[in-house]
Amino acid sequence: MSGKALVTGGAGFIGSHLSELLLDEGWEVFALDDVSTGSNRNVAHLTDRPDFHLVVESVLSPSIVSELVHKCDVVYHLAAAVGVRLIVEQPVHTMVTNVQGTETVLEYCTKFHKRVLIASSSEVYGDHRDERPLSENDRRVYGPVTERRWLYADSKAMDEFLALGFHQERDLDCVIARFFNTVGPRQQGQYGMVIPRFVGRALTGDPLEVHGDGMQTRSFCHVSDTIRAVYDLMDDREISGEIFNIGSAERVSILDLARRVLDLTGSKSELEFIPHDEVYGLGVEDVLHREPSIEKIGGAIGWAPTRTLDDILADVIAFERSRVEAAA
Repeated sequence: MSGKALVTGGAGFIGSHLSELLLDEGWEVFALDDVSTGSNRNVAHLTDRPDFHLVVESVLSPSIVSELVHKCDVVYHLAAAVGVRLIVEQPVHTMVTNVQGTETVLEYCTKFHKRVLIASSSEVYGDHRDERPLSENDRRVYGPVTERRWLYADSKAMDEFLALGFHQERDLDCVIARFFNTVGPRQQGQYGMVIPRFVGRALTGDPLEVHGDGMQTRSFCHVSDTIRAVYDLMDDREISGEIFNIGSAERVSILDLARRVLDLTGSKSELEFIPHDEVYGLGVEDVLHREPSIEKIGGAIGWAPTRTLDDILADVIAFERSRVEAAA
């Protein structure tokens, strides 16, 4: 495959890396981003290329989305409100961006008969308490229906249902990717992403804030593995109307993660434990465990992650260290 690709959220963390991969594969890339959570810095090294076009606009603009979808051959829809802090502080922005933005993209992909990949999230599984991999057809288990905690999960679930509805009713060619904690260089800690937050504070000597007792576990996937899975799912034209987990089966507790960051950075930072009911000042509960089953995507396109957690930490530490040194 090659041609013209639209990446919504193309100046974001994952979107900028995907744009690089597409350019390397010979695609002309149109990156649509309002740079609210993305950044011009993420794509500054691409802006002089004649085959890369940054369009600073919102995915909520129907005329812009219509024009870009019409001129492109495939659409990667990554634009979304992301990060726990942003979501709890701006619930209306989150719902409108995630649901209305996705509906706009799907409408024009259907109108112009363009294949689209929708980025979803492991959050749609909710609050599973048992330590086991989650498969694509698992139950959705939510905890207490507290204000805003499940808002992001609900918005991404709506995105999935919209995509599947367009596929069923209007024959939209689509595939859905559920991301499980994608991490790597350029990810920002300011919205709650734990690894860049830990690394940044370790390098500056500030305390590492561990929410709760730190016994909750997560699986982290290197962004280079994630974007390869996304690219290959789009490339397989036999796949349509399907959902796939993308993530790593290497699971770690947040407490052990903090200790590994301290060890790898040589930091003397202290660990500071913050009760869950004090996190963000809004009583936001944390999910105990989150690990994907990746059997389905492995069977479909032969994908599996190649980078370990140590590889992820080494890359993030190197990136964050260069930023600290540049700011000094």
